[in-house]
Amino acid sequence: MGKGGIMHRVYSVVVFVILAALDNVAIGIVPPLYGSIGAELGVTEGHIALATTAMFLFSAVAAVGFAYVGDRTDRKPVLVAGTVIWVIGTAWSGLAGSYPSFLGAQVLAAFGLGGVASVSFAVVSDLISPKRRGLVMSFWGLSQGVGTLAGTLVGGIAGHEDWRRPFLLTAAAGVLATLAYLMTYNVPRGDSQPELAGVDYDERIHHEDLPVILRRRTNVWLILQGGTAQIAFGSLVWLPILFRARAEDQGYTSGTAVLIGSVFATIFQLGAALSILGGLAGDRLQRRTPRGRALVAAVGVLAAVPFYVVLFFVPMRITVTDGAGTGEVIRGVLANVVTEPTVAACLAIAVFALMLTSANSPNWFAMIADVNPPQHRGTVYSLGNLVNGVGRAGGNALVGVVFRALSGAFPPPLNYSVGLAAFQFFFVPTGIMYWLASRTVAEDMARTHADLLAAASEHRPHGDVGGDPPAGVQGLAAQQDPGAGR
Repeated sequence: MGKGGIMHRVYSVVVFVILAALDNVAIGIVPPLYGSIGAELGVTEGHIALATTAMFLFSAVAAVGFAYVGDRTDRKPVLVAGTVIWVIGTAWSGLAGSYPSFLGAQVLAAFGLGGVASVSFAVVSDLISPKRRGLVMSFWGLSQGVGTLAGTLVGGIAGHEDWRRPFLLTAAAGVLATLAYLMTYNVPRGDSQPELAGVDYDERIHHEDLPVILRRRTNVWLILQGGTAQIAFGSLVWLPILFRARAEDQGYTSGTAVLIGSVFATIFQLGAALSILGGLAGDRLQRRTPRGRALVAAVGVLAAVPFYVVLFFVPMRITVTDGAGTGEVIRGVLANVVTEPTVAACLAIAVFALMLTSANSPNWFAMIADVNPPQHRGTVYSLGNLVNGVGRAGGNALVGVVFRALSGAFPPPLNYSVGLAAFQFFFVPTGIMYWLASRTVAEDMARTHADLLAAASEHRPHGDVGGDPPAGVQGLAAQQDPGAGR
């Protein structure tokens, strides 16, 4: 495997995708087990939900520090440190004997997860040419969504008898992934940027760069949109609880209901896999107009709202054998998708809604790379992730309060349906902010393009920039191509 060769790069991308998935498995295993963990540790479901909220917040805050260090230093040791920390925290979570111990373990895991998320984004953006950013970033973002779904499934299946088992299994997988990561390509900054072809680009972020970052107005909208988007996405963490409540309302016992809720929540979120279509659409429209990615994200987020609202109120008739083994319950749930029209209708609506909102993720990643030089990308991503984390934690915590408040007027599972539907309207301001970003992105892309050409000219004799003259805004969008790149 040649250092920096095509196979080494492919291997590196695969490892990053796996790491991103495992990071989110560590987050996703907790919600299906709120009741089980709380019962053993002697606290309520709300206390365990608080641990998840703390995890979102600490991960987001830690990401800013890790990203800044990664943008100033060698990124590989920073990523290894972050991975080791979340693996230790996850293993400790599975061994915790008290609620304070469990909460501390989740916070430690969150600290490491923040480092992995922010620094790996900067590395992956340097591995991908501008022309394919939407597509490849959709795979990277998809791996995170798949990880969250896998966590939900692993938590429900491996943990319905022993809640500790999923944490220990995930930590073991993290150890293997860390060993695989040690052999990845140490990607130079700006490695895939056409303007920097043939240049040893070693710019680092400085303290005074923060005002520069915020003067790019597109960055402001890309950072802020996550505050409202993640309130809505954070509420969806409660999907397994909604489906569990529906199962209990139909008379199923707690153990079977937990399994039913986890499997249904996993199946219904498979539409997130169609984020690849959003990435492809963003790449295609971007070659016509620099507003392309932002417009695809705006339309997707806004169009999804009515489908989500309908999803939470469509009745479902679940038919599985109560008290049956794990395999039989899973087979029964999958059979319901074919045999029960209400389940099939819910699945179709969920897949379409998630397909639309999933257009957000790859285009957000790609736009951060489009409007920022390599040494700023990790930090900008982490600032966006900080706002995302606050929004997601707020959504996750607030929705629990809303459910309890609604339970007086609407008995379960109707209180969950009403609460979840209301939270989806937070996608509306998100769509508006993407539209505002579409109005500023052309100017910011052109400025970054010019800055990179100027930096490249300083490293070439006689100011030669490799025959790549300044491009007009429209031309810049059309030529997002790695032709001169590496």
